[in-house]
Amino acid sequence: MQSIGGMGASDILAGGWLARLPQAWRPYAVLARLDRPAGWWLLYLPGVWGIALAADPWPDPRLLALFLVGAIVMRAAGCVINDFWDRAIDRMVERTRNRPLASGAVTAMQALVFLAVLLAIGLAILLQLNWASVALGAVSLIPVVLYPLMKRITWWPQFFLGITFNWGAPLGYLAATGELSASAIVLYLAGIAWTLGYDTIYALQDIADDEMIGVKSTARLFGRDGAQAWVGVFYFITILLLFLCGGLAKLGWPFLPALLLAAVHLGWQVQTLDADDAAGCARRFRSNRDAGLLIAAAIMLGQFG
Repeated sequence: MQSIGGMGASDILAGGWLARLPQAWRPYAVLARLDRPAGWWLLYLPGVWGIALAADPWPDPRLLALFLVGAIVMRAAGCVINDFWDRAIDRMVERTRNRPLASGAVTAMQALVFLAVLLAIGLAILLQLNWASVALGAVSLIPVVLYPLMKRITWWPQFFLGITFNWGAPLGYLAATGELSASAIVLYLAGIAWTLGYDTIYALQDIADDEMIGVKSTARLFGRDGAQAWVGVFYFITILLLFLCGGLAKLGWPFLPALLLAAVHLGWQVQTLDADDAAGCARRFRSNRDAGLLIAAAIMLGQFG
């Protein structure tokens, strides 16, 4: 089926290390988005924030390693769930029509078996944490499963992605301390605001296709003319909540100049955002890995002030 006229080309990267995998493995690697690490970085970094917020003063390297593997695995599982729900829609969008489920390279049954394997690995990782974290981690499956449906029923699927992708912030804090704090909750809310910003940028790539097939998003809600301003609002709220989090956690003075660097980076994204430039939107979306690393560094430095 031909695309109905989207802005972006296929999001599958040809060549690279995936091309060296056995041919039978390649569709599963693409289905898991192993060719595009930005997604697991964005899932992993809020967990790093939570672990760093609980540090005294160094974050637990064992937890950082477990959360890294867990982020890669659960991001892959989320992609399988998303593509399973969206396989009919994906066939009509230029950027996604060659995804394995949409193209038929992986059948629905094969995808479900692959999903079961990924969830089993995720459970094995989760069971390495304390029991309170196991319970909170298990609850995260609810938004993971429901998120792909949100674009059909609400103009705010990016908000639900924020709920899902930033679960690691309270989970990381809980895994490190055995309890939750007000600062960890505020950190979670900051992550949700951050996701509202960067995923609105991401959704701008598909706005033409989404309008034609009726998929909802904040990019469509705000329009090309309003998206830049709203991304700025979301990023401002992100920095404000991170500032509040630092105050609640009594982070030291190095937190503030480091947080300012993150604010400058997010401000650059807003200032240079062109809603009509799909490639530019993709670059600014991916640059949020750097923004997340700057925020992690700010929290870590704040433990030494």
